[in-house]
This record gives sequence, structure tokens and C-alpha cells, in this order.
Amino acid sequence: MRSAPFLKSALAASFVAGASLAEEIGDADAGEALFSQCKGCHQIGASAEDRIGPHLNGIFGRRAGAHEGFAYSKSMQRAGVDGLTWTAETLDAYIENPRALVSKTRMSFRGIKNPDDRANLMAYLRDFSDNPSNLPEAEPTARATDHDLDPEILALQGDPEYGEYLSNECLTCHQADGSAEGIPSITQWPEEDFVVAMHAYKRKLRPHPVMQMMAGRLNDEEIAALAAYFKDLD
Repeated sequence: MRSAPFLKSALAASFVAGASLAEEIGDADAGEALFSQCKGCHQIGASAEDRIGPHLNGIFGRRAGAHEGFAYSKSMQRAGVDGLTWTAETLDAYIENPRALVSKTRMSFRGIKNPDDRANLMAYLRDFSDNPSNLPEAEPTARATDHDLDPEILALQGDPEYGEYLSNECLTCHQADGSAEGIPSITQWPEEDFVVAMHAYKRKLRPHPVMQMMAGRLNDEEIAALAAYFKDLD
């Protein structure tokens, strides 16, 4: 039988580990205060209802665009079909910059740049998911990483003629006339949105495997060139 001092020591170690884990995930109380930035569109809690955006109960582990009864944008629906699921990693990227995960999202929120604030907000959201301690995201993965692109990448001036040369593979699926029959249009996108989206595929934040493969072949200058070409394609 274990001695009392041993059990006391083990419990203390467990408590310290638990406290460390909670600290690593984020401060839910601080996250509740941050949620005031979301209240204009979202509700959460026992009486939460859909508003401009869906309620956020049970958001962890939910497929994007899958909350029954809510009219999602086509972009969000496509993201869900591609396999985007809300986890600590994907929510962190989306809260930092919604366009990184979902192009042309209707969410006009500009994002939260501070990684500690994002971690705190996700800790609060997690309190409204089922059995949050049993979710894979309950590991200390919510300590945010910087998903924003290096400003030098966004500042690259792409060569549209080079982009046209590179565009053949893109146009085997996407339509040059901008139509979106079963696949999203990529013409006349703002260059920054195009670059952000391609780098999200490159970093495997966006889940579409073909796009991950295509983006993975491209360097920064080639992505900038494609963005410059498709921006002005009629």
C-alpha cells in the first residue's frame, strides 16, 4: 500500500500538472471578457440561439458549415465539404484571420492578433463543448502559433505574365471566366486574399488534399505571380 507521503506527493504533482495544462490552454475567465467582441454575431451558453452567425455551443470537433438549420455561405459550406473541422489549431488560425481558412467568408471580423488572447478565447469556448476534458484539443495545443504571413511575403509584387504561364494547372479545374459550377471561382480575388489562401493550403491549415499538393509545389514568388494574374482576369 502506498504511504501517505507518497500519495500526497503524487496528488501535488497531479495538481501542478493540471494547473500547468490549464495555463497552457488559456484562461477561460479572460476569454469570457474577450467574447464581447463576438457577441454582435454569436451567442453561447444555455439559451444561445443563432443570430447573424451560428451559436457556438459545441464548436470543438464540429465540421465547418455543419450546424443544422443555419444558412452558411457557400464558402463555409465548401470548407466543410473539404473536411475543415474546428479544432484548437483551425480555430486559432480562423480567429486570427478568418480569410486564412475560408475565402469570401461573410464574417467581417478582422481577427485577434494576440496569441494569448486567442488561447483565452478558445478556453472559454471549450467550456461549452461536451466533455471538453476528453477532447483531443484539451491537450495544450491551444497555445497559439503565429498563423499570419510574413509581411515580406504579402509585399511581394507578382508578375502577371509569369502568373499566366503558371496558371495552366489551376485552369484544369477552375474556370477562367470566373464561373463557379461546383468549384469556387478564383478570378478577380484581391491579391492578398489569394496569397493568404494559398499559403494556408501550403501549411495544411486548409484541408483540401489536392490544393495542399498544388500549393506545396509553389514558392512565394510563384504564388504572388498567380495572385497578380487572376486578380485582373476577366
